[in-house]
Amino acid sequence: MKKHLALIVWLMAAMPFSGSGQVDETTREGMARMSCTSIMVGKKASADGSVITSHTCDSWYRTWMKMVPAKDYARDTVTAVYTGRMHTQSADDSTKMYRKGVVPQVRHTYRYLDTAYPCLNEKQLGIGETTITGRKELKNPNGMFMIEELERLALERCSTARDAIRLMGDLVKQYGYGDSGECLTIADKNEVWIFEIFGEGPKRIGGVWAAVRIPDDEIAVSANICRISKIDVNDKENYMYSDNLFDVARKLKLWDGKEEFCFWKAFSGSNYSKEVKNYSVREHFIMNALAPSKHLSDQVENLPLSVKPDKKVSVEDVMRLLGSYYEGTAKNLSYRHKIPNPKRKGKDGKLVENEPDSIVSPYSNPWMRPDEINMYYAMGDSVMKNIRTVSVPWCAYSTVIQLRSWLPDEIGGVAWVALDNPGESPRFPIFAGNTQLPKLLETCGQHVDRDDAAIWHYRKTNRLATVRWGTYRKTLEPARDYFIEKGMRELPFVEQSWQELQKQDKAKAQRMLNGYTADFFCATIAKWDEMARYLWRQTWTGF
Repeated sequence: MKKHLALIVWLMAAMPFSGSGQVDETTREGMARMSCTSIMVGKKASADGSVITSHTCDSWYRTWMKMVPAKDYARDTVTAVYTGRMHTQSADDSTKMYRKGVVPQVRHTYRYLDTAYPCLNEKQLGIGETTITGRKELKNPNGMFMIEELERLALERCSTARDAIRLMGDLVKQYGYGDSGECLTIADKNEVWIFEIFGEGPKRIGGVWAAVRIPDDEIAVSANICRISKIDVNDKENYMYSDNLFDVARKLKLWDGKEEFCFWKAFSGSNYSKEVKNYSVREHFIMNALAPSKHLSDQVENLPLSVKPDKKVSVEDVMRLLGSYYEGTAKNLSYRHKIPNPKRKGKDGKLVENEPDSIVSPYSNPWMRPDEINMYYAMGDSVMKNIRTVSVPWCAYSTVIQLRSWLPDEIGGVAWVALDNPGESPRFPIFAGNTQLPKLLETCGQHVDRDDAAIWHYRKTNRLATVRWGTYRKTLEPARDYFIEKGMRELPFVEQSWQELQKQDKAKAQRMLNGYTADFFCATIAKWDEMARYLWRQTWTGF
């Protein structure tokens, strides 16, 4: 019987999270669109002068990734634009990929990190992403570009955030935008912008978009809801927008032309209503965590796009916030499931002093499956409602991208990558100068459990840890934190070593950089495999 129970627990832990469950969330679209979070940090707001952008890819998109090399092309070459690549199994897989069209190719493209949403190139241009949906009347399925293809071309062709925004705007104007509303958080080694884009309507080849520069001494957050409010048409230094922006809003009767124009009200809401907000739980939580002195209210209509943090924000701060689940607040789901305290009474039957009547169940976790939440809710436990956490177990991968102007591009740009739940998984570095990635990262593991896909080495351990989170977190969290601290501790050594080798032997410097990423990554895999065996034994013998 023990073996059967243990097997059931293992199968439940390994199964993907799906379904919707009871939801207590302020976004209009519900859990179907609550799929990504991005935190932005200006260079004067960061602890070391880095510009930071980030992304949690919280959906069942591909987990394979690779470095696409820089290339030179002959004149009059074209490049194809596709849809469907988000669900492929490897770089060579073209199953269910469809060519939407072609655009002229440039003579030279830059090396870039090819993730489901391409995210970093060799010039220290970094991109985060979050879906913001938008009004149905704006969608144009005939538009050529999905957001991930716009990102790819921007990384291939651009070295600054401003150039990337201009290029994407030009491509959309000429070839059309066919995706739902999207937000990109675009950063280079000097500044970070928030860029939001929608279609122009089913019969219009084009798109509407706006971009706002985040002040250098401020932070911003976007999490599946349109955030841009005012467009200052006189401030060309900090605002960019499509030339059809106001005309489309008037034509579709999304703005009357008399009231002050508000981007998120015009394009993202179900109607032009003051009851709609431009933020959800995640934006409010993260901004309050970084700027508690602002006492930001969750009862206002419009949360500021960006704020000055109370103290400088480190890369590690961003990592931990992307892994958060509101611990220490009333929103933490795992603190709501209480059971009688077995230590309340001693062997003599007398009450033990200072022992509470109840404790949090060790089986309670902040990422309960929707069917588990529904079970508690159906049994009358009204407090067991889900509030969408920042970190989620259905995350494919996440990145924290650090960009630094005072270092050579090859080591100045770093994507700190985690696969699976960012609240449980370790992070490993991929540098702008990497030319190769470990073999295990070349295969997607979203559709089947396979040992040649990196994500399953993390996912098995993480799912087992959630079975008895109250107990197993004491094993998993120190390991996760060790690799965060290891990365921060060793980064100066890598930078110095690479620069010294680069002066002597560029090939040797390249091998060192590729080798360091591979060694770091393999160390995380080995540790998570070791913990999987340990947690399995603990779970097996725990019945």
